[in-house]
Amino acid sequence: METVTISPKFQVVIPKSVRERLRLVPGQKVQAIVYGGRIELLPIRPAAELRGVLRGLDTTLEREEEDRL
Repeated sequence: METVTISPKFQVVIPKSVRERLRLVPGQKVQAIVYGGRIELLPIRPAAELRGVLRGLDTTLEREEEDRL
């Protein structure tokens, strides 16, 4: 766990170890969310980077006959 300081302009520096672990790059956008009394920064990733995330997921679904047109 790392500690950061809020600047007079309400800015913080994300520690290098965190940036490297999450592969953050300059100019990348993050979402700031207030959750349970804390601030969470969630990296916004391009859709192409999500390719293959659900590989191996069973997509079979039993459908009732009236589901089809």
